[in-house]
Amino acid sequence: MSRECCNICLRAKIACVCHLFVQIENKVHVVVLQHPNEVKQAKGTVTLLANSLSNCEVIVGENFQSDELFNRILARYKNAIALLYPSEEALVLTPNLLTEQVTPKASSINAMVEIPQCIILLDGTWKKSYKMYQLNQGLHHIPHLTLPDNLVGNYRIRSTRKAQALSSLEACTYALSLLENDTSKYQTLLNSFDQFNDFQLSFNKN
Repeated sequence: MSRECCNICLRAKIACVCHLFVQIENKVHVVVLQHPNEVKQAKGTVTLLANSLSNCEVIVGENFQSDELFNRILARYKNAIALLYPSEEALVLTPNLLTEQVTPKASSINAMVEIPQCIILLDGTWKKSYKMYQLNQGLHHIPHLTLPDNLVGNYRIRSTRKAQALSSLEACTYALSLLENDTSKYQTLLNSFDQFNDFQLSFNKN
């Protein structure tokens, strides 16, 4: 007999995370390009993220070059869109990014023309995210941003070999905090993420 699932978070009702959703009005538009393998991943954080932010879209797939919504977003924001991805050309995201004299490490594509009004995240394992990046040339021609390396994640339910690895929710939350220059606005979501970790770990004890 199949398990009864929640119609909102799409998880088994016993593992429903809807009670952890918070409501935050984010100024910067968030677009998550999600690998198909992550859609039903119980440890994934995008469900919590997307249902807590007022201005967030999730597009599922690997190659988005012909995706109408994705291309419409790129055309809409033009010089005010950036990819949160630690490429060699990525600029470290700081509250004063556009007022500082920052020289890109390599490519001129990272000359920030406008304050980003939209950020794109890749949701998948490091290997899958890299493949998605390689498949989508449109991502190569917009500025890349990366978070400061002193941030420490609290993703206790998913192991990784990478130091200071952050979940998609944490990476997005920290990026929004820096772009909007508001460190307290997203704390409720980080608190909810902490509860999400505890909730998932509780099933391991049974």
